[in-house]
Amino acid sequence: MKGHIRARGPGAWELKFDVQSDTGERKTRYVTVRGGKRAAQKKLTELLDQANRGTLVEATRITVGAYIERWVRDWVAINVSRKTGERYRELLMTHIAPRLGSIQLQQLRPAHLGELYATLLREGRGPDRGLSPRTTGHVHRVLHKALAVAVDWELIAGNPADRVKPPRVVANEVEILTEDQVGRVLAALRGRALYAIVALALATGLRRGELLALAWDHVDLDTAKLRVERSLEQTKAGLEFKPPKTRHGRRSVALSPWIVRDLRSLRRQQQEQHLKLGLGQLAGEALLFPSWDSGSPRPRSPNALTKEWSRIAAQLGITRINLHALRHTHASQLIANGMDILTISRRLGHGSPTITLGVYGHLFANTDDQAAQIMERAFGRISME
Repeated sequence: MKGHIRARGPGAWELKFDVQSDTGERKTRYVTVRGGKRAAQKKLTELLDQANRGTLVEATRITVGAYIERWVRDWVAINVSRKTGERYRELLMTHIAPRLGSIQLQQLRPAHLGELYATLLREGRGPDRGLSPRTTGHVHRVLHKALAVAVDWELIAGNPADRVKPPRVVANEVEILTEDQVGRVLAALRGRALYAIVALALATGLRRGELLALAWDHVDLDTAKLRVERSLEQTKAGLEFKPPKTRHGRRSVALSPWIVRDLRSLRRQQQEQHLKLGLGQLAGEALLFPSWDSGSPRPRSPNALTKEWSRIAAQLGITRINLHALRHTHASQLIANGMDILTISRRLGHGSPTITLGVYGHLFANTDDQAAQIMERAFGRISME
């Protein structure tokens, strides 16, 4: 396979070569490059080599902005949850499209991405109001995912985000409630609808959406276990039940006697309320923590629950403790009492113990001295013989 080079003006060269399609048809391709003749010859050699190996990507004038719209429409809409898709679109349209949208997709280079991240860190939210390194990292991950699909779709030959690192994020220790704070919270909530939700979150470490998706069919008070089968997700379109993201998210969680007693009491209260309102017996598909704002039980808004918790936290002077800290508090208690990391990971529904260690590794006590004591018991006496 041969090609030709023709001067098109000062510092501009037209490369002409043939490419064989999958059907065997030969097509002539034209590519314009800038620079010296030696650079043009090098580029032609690269293109011919790609054509021979079948890795040559068809030229396209699609811009980054146009590709983002296509990716959101044709990939995001069918491959991620609605809530995740909303977050992707927000990051893409707010931070990427305005700054990189006019660049041709095939002309996007790692330098463009490095400049983008630096700009976001300086002024991502306005003049002198930069994004946090964590949020900028989210931008990088979404863009990396989008460009990886562009490679799969043969719109670009390689992913420029592969060669750019997101800004380093300093890990923050997770916030947890102290034993005294737990006592104050439960005492303040006793008798309120929020009490049972907070108590079960502390007892099981379930996420907000998992708690609000629980039905009585998922709870066996006789065997003291509950099953996590789904989660309640809130998006701009409304509330939606969805299955766990991973197979580890679908799990069985053992219940301690104190929370079983609280759940039995909750079930009796709901049964009485149903009968009082003429709704009949409490059905198995009835939610543990419904909203009664409309006069009949409906799924409770996750966002409304978070706001309700924030009000309680403000009243108790623990504003830094958000609702998710109840899950962290549960995990910290397991760690403090010596439970192994694999069991903790499975109970929390993490994809792997590595994720658990990444979040809670700092809570594990330094047991190196204990390791030395174990070795002394095992080999110390033998070495003295």
